[in-house]
Amino acid sequence: MKYFLFIFFLTFNFLQAKTITVCKSCEVKTIKGAIQLAADGDVIRIKKGIYKEININITKQLQIIGEKGVIVDGDKKGEIFHVQADHVTLKNFTVQNVGISFTSDYAAIRLTQSKHFLLEGLTLKDMFFGIYLAKSSEGTIRNNHIEGIAKDEYNSGNGIHLWYAQNIIIENNYITGSRDGIYFEFADHCTIRNNISTKNLRYGLHFMFSNDDEYLDNKFVANGAGVAVMFSKRINMLRNEFRNNWGSSAYGLLLKEIYDAEIKGNTFDENTIGIQVDGSTRINYINNTFSNNGWAVKMQGAAYTNTFKFNNFLNNSFDLAYNSNINDNVFEQNYWSEYTGYDLDKDGIGDVPYRPVKLFAYIVDKTPESIILLRSLFVDIINFSEKISPVFTPDNLQDMQPQMKPL
Repeated sequence: MKYFLFIFFLTFNFLQAKTITVCKSCEVKTIKGAIQLAADGDVIRIKKGIYKEININITKQLQIIGEKGVIVDGDKKGEIFHVQADHVTLKNFTVQNVGISFTSDYAAIRLTQSKHFLLEGLTLKDMFFGIYLAKSSEGTIRNNHIEGIAKDEYNSGNGIHLWYAQNIIIENNYITGSRDGIYFEFADHCTIRNNISTKNLRYGLHFMFSNDDEYLDNKFVANGAGVAVMFSKRINMLRNEFRNNWGSSAYGLLLKEIYDAEIKGNTFDENTIGIQVDGSTRINYINNTFSNNGWAVKMQGAAYTNTFKFNNFLNNSFDLAYNSNINDNVFEQNYWSEYTGYDLDKDGIGDVPYRPVKLFAYIVDKTPESIILLRSLFVDIINFSEKISPVFTPDNLQDMQPQMKPL
């Protein structure tokens, strides 16, 4: 009986819903005016034009849909949309010229305590923060173009910002020109997939205190640094691309205090450091490709019980840097382009173990200026001596079954 009553009320509300049209020559000329007239479940359709409005508060369950050429312009005076209701859809229009403040995080679109929302087909330009979620859940952010004008970290915001959010899907977005492309803080059970985050000042993606999330098939290109994942558990990172993140402290991926993660099928190409690992444990690195990086993997300490298997290490200056002489990490059946062993039984596995840590990598880690000696005969000699009789590098840190061909 309760089920039939629920269906009845849904059907009744649908039949009662109305469409309000906004345009310069219509009876309703502003978005604010349409919201004031609307009831839960109504649709607001915006005709082509420029609407100079700020502080558009949405406290009703509405769909706000624009036609091609709709621009909502904040004229640099403040925040533009603030959603404080469930079941809200914002779709197919441009939001631009958000105000900049050093005391308020103005956003093109802010959602507070909102559930079951959809933000789709939006273009956000010249904004401080793009999309800002606070204590919101069960929503989707997809097919949006977010383009900031960030020049300095201290006076810029993030493209997509989540704070205390759960079960959010972020997919097929293009994000550039922000401080962080995507920022997570206390955001759990979220999925980030098929996004391009490029040319952001700090990180393409920044995780903080966020658990049980996954990011899949994204591209993080030419950011200040690619991705930072910090103080989080059970993160899946699958089939992403980390490219061209260069700088004195840049990396494709930073892991700090991460536990029980899966890093599989990713590409790390032309980064200063492919992955920098600090205090991260029980992580599986499988089927990744590290190519043309300064350091493919740099393990700084307190990295235990990790597994590296079936990865390609191709033409990196250093495949692995390791600052401890104790190792319980497993390196198994990886391909190393600098491996010079042989395979007499032709089974595709090298007959001689490979030691991926070079003594010179240890020296550069202690004295960065020594990098100028990288291609010298002296370096070849000390690396060979450490390979024969390890003193500074862990004796058991070796791949016992190196692959003879790239995987």
